[in-house]
Amino acid sequence: MITREEVLQTAKKIITDNVPDMFGSELDENTVLNVQTNVDSMGFILVLTKLEGTFGVTIPDDRWNDISTLGDLADMVMQYLPKEA
Repeated sequence: MITREEVLQTAKKIITDNVPDMFGSELDENTVLNVQTNVDSMGFILVLTKLEGTFGVTIPDDRWNDISTLGDLADMVMQYLPKEA
């Protein structure tokens, strides 16, 4: 079973690997993705789609506006994880 902490750590790694100029050393679950890390819309989409691919989830486009912090992003991924039988 995937934990929220695993999703957070994976998101941090995706950000540092793909948008390193937008990474802040204090990146945590309360980090506002578009202010503290300067993640622009393309960077946000890149991070989101890589997380979706990593965890096999699809977050509906109309839910993207509900994500403002790294913690929100982790929660959204957790919400759409396939339910294990």
